[in-house]
Amino acid sequence: MVSAIIVTYNRAHYLGQAIDSVLAQTYFQTHPEDWELIIVDDGSTDGTPDLVAGYVCQESRIKFIRSEHLGVSRSRNLGLKAARGEFIAFLDSDDLWLKDKTRAQLSYLRAFPEARFCLTEEIWVRNGRRVNQKNKHQKYSGRVLDRVLPLCLLSLSAAMFRRQLFEEVGDFDQSLPVCEDYDLGIRIALRHPYHFLPQPLIIKRGGHPDQLSRKYWGMDRWRVQVLEKALRLTETPEDRDLIRSEIVKKCQILFKGFLKRGREAEADYYQKKILEYSL
Repeated sequence: MVSAIIVTYNRAHYLGQAIDSVLAQTYFQTHPEDWELIIVDDGSTDGTPDLVAGYVCQESRIKFIRSEHLGVSRSRNLGLKAARGEFIAFLDSDDLWLKDKTRAQLSYLRAFPEARFCLTEEIWVRNGRRVNQKNKHQKYSGRVLDRVLPLCLLSLSAAMFRRQLFEEVGDFDQSLPVCEDYDLGIRIALRHPYHFLPQPLIIKRGGHPDQLSRKYWGMDRWRVQVLEKALRLTETPEDRDLIRSEIVKKCQILFKGFLKRGREAEADYYQKKILEYSL
C-alpha cells in the first residue's frame, strides 16, 4: 500500500493538475487496490472543496480531510495520521509527479530493504519556464549531514518514505511555519544515509507569490531553530562541530540583515548567538 498525501491551501488553480498526476501513476493503474490519495485542505477559502469533491465522487480511494488553517506542518501530520500505507509519498499541491515515479521508487525500496527512503531528480519550472538547478542543489546518496545543513536538499514531492522512518525520527515539527522539510531532512541525515535516484520524476513548479518561501523574510530564523534542536539530538563531536559552524553562519546573515533594517534588538539577539556558538 502506498499513501500519497497532498496538503493544499488556496491552490485550486494548481491542485487539479497535481491530483491528475497522482491518478496517472503507472503503478496505481496496474495495482488498483494498492494505493490511496489523501488530500488535506488547510482551511482553503477558494474553490478547493468543490474541486476535490468532484474527484472523490469518481475515485473511492481519495480521502478528503478539511481543517481550519493550521499551517503546513500540522496539515502534513494530519495526512500522516490518516495514512494506512507501508510507503508514504508527499506531493506539494503546485508540483507534479511524472507517471513512473511511484513505480521507480517502489522498485528501489524493495530492492534495497535497508533504505528508509529515496529521492528522485527533479525538473524545475519557474513562472512557466524550465530552469537549471544550481550546483548547490545537487542531490547525493550516502551520509549527507554536511550537505543538508546549509540548505534543504529533501524535496518532499520527490521522496518516498517507509512508514517506519517517521516512527524513528518523528513527524513534522508543528512549531515551524516553514522549513519543516529542512528540519525533517536533518533529523533523517543524523540517523540514516540518503538514497538518490538520478532520473527526473517530478516537476517542481515555483515563482508564484503564494509560496511559503516567499512569504517570510529571514527564513534562516527557523533554520537556526532547527539547527539548535539538531545539536541536542546529535551524539558525535564531529556532527556537533558541523552544526555549530552552520548556526554561526546563519546567525551572521541574520545579524547583518536585521542591522540593515534598523532592528537592533533582533540583531543583538543573533550577535549573542554568534558568540555563544563560536566558543
